[in-house]
Amino acid sequence: MNVLKIAAFSDRETGGNPAGVVIADALPPAEQMQRIAAEVGFSETAFAARADDGGWRVRYFAPQSEVPFCGHATIALGAALAMQQGDGVFPLTLNNAQITVEGRRSGSLVEAALQSPPTRSAAASPELLSEALALFGYARQDLDSRIPPAVAHAGADHLVLALKSRAALSAMHYELEAGRTLMARAGLTTIVLVFAETAQLLHTRNPFASGGVYEDPATGAATAALACYLRDIGWPHGGAIDVVQGEDMGMLSRLHADISPTPGSSIRVSGTARIMRA
Repeated sequence: MNVLKIAAFSDRETGGNPAGVVIADALPPAEQMQRIAAEVGFSETAFAARADDGGWRVRYFAPQSEVPFCGHATIALGAALAMQQGDGVFPLTLNNAQITVEGRRSGSLVEAALQSPPTRSAAASPELLSEALALFGYARQDLDSRIPPAVAHAGADHLVLALKSRAALSAMHYELEAGRTLMARAGLTTIVLVFAETAQLLHTRNPFASGGVYEDPATGAATAALACYLRDIGWPHGGAIDVVQGEDMGMLSRLHADISPTPGSSIRVSGTARIMRA
């Protein structure tokens, strides 16, 4: 089975988050998709097949689990479809939502944008906050009170923890198994650690222990969830945010999120994708 390797949300010709993409005549059995994702070894691999309605049926697998929605793998899929089908907007049917991804070729890169599933957010419980702080070794005084801890959803649940300083973000560390246990118990796909340099420029790190991955260098689903939460709390985003991720991993990634004013509505997350050598 041909697996394309595409780095999504790249910094032009470098960086980004590698994803596997499989475009097949029909989706393989779940066990086979899980095995392929583990062999590929990226944080996610997207599997797509033409649906009866003319769109695409899509499922996402991390090395150790299926996930309901993955932003960077969707961007990678948009790039792959643009290369195979030509530039356009492609309707996608996920396990629990229907979304779109747009792909447009631009020289050696592909510019891609996804529309997330519907969004929502709620304050994090005191118990979850205490567990998360203990996991990372942070104290409450490390948190940025302007962005209270919350669980945000844009196709999957993500815990949002905002930090006061870039240094605290750089110092992020945790035990993978402890993180996996916490995320599984709380139903979290990732944890978003964020430092707001300005109202519209944010730096993030994204532990993905639930999928067996210590950290993602670019996470479109979590960026959509973060953008939705900023909208919900009245953050002065001005209609869009830029997110820098992966810098502490040496895999600089750039994500852009357009935020409509309608509560609960989809978030548009965009960036570039680069084709990786086999």
